[in-house]
Amino acid sequence: MSDDGRLDADADSNPDADADPDEVDWEMAPDSDADFPADPERVAFLRDIADDIYGESSESRQVSAILYRVSDLYDPDGDTSPEEIYLNVRHIMDIKAQGGIDR
Repeated sequence: MSDDGRLDADADSNPDADADPDEVDWEMAPDSDADFPADPERVAFLRDIADDIYGESSESRQVSAILYRVSDLYDPDGDTSPEEIYLNVRHIMDIKAQGGIDR
């Protein structure tokens, strides 16, 4: 963990880990077009975890929301992609870094 409380597990393996997000070349991951076959058990598992961690803090609600979005990858009625999830999470983190949506 870094001095500011962020996890830095990827810092050694990702040379862009400390780079400015607006300056990183955000190429698509090699498996970004991967198929996510319907898996109702995985959907239920992820959503159970999301329900368990949902709490009073904004962080727990954010992680819960992310898990729900990931579960949509495996839901036959879900309509999302890894890129959409990433962009949504990045947007949430940008807003949080700016001090909230009301700023």
